[in-house]
Amino acid sequence: MTRRKFTSKFKFKVVLEALKERESLAELAQKFKVSPQQISLWKRSFLSDGENVFSSKAKSKKTEIQEEKEKLLRIIGEQKVAIDFLEETLK
Repeated sequence: MTRRKFTSKFKFKVVLEALKERESLAELAQKFKVSPQQISLWKRSFLSDGENVFSSKAKSKKTEIQEEKEKLLRIIGEQKVAIDFLEETLK
């Protein structure tokens, strides 16, 4: 039996339906063909992390900031090497 993969859009739709509480988890599970435990897990994840928890492609702001920091440190390092080289040639 292969594992099914669900898109972030699908998970978000299921969680929104669960949050509306118009239908029970069992009814939602039957409607969307997933287990009630899976819906509860997605709902818990959503409530703690928001929509980004379901998207593997989305970059968090923390990751973007870290990448920018690494880029700037690399530039500083390159400039330091160039300055050191120029200082040595001027001596």
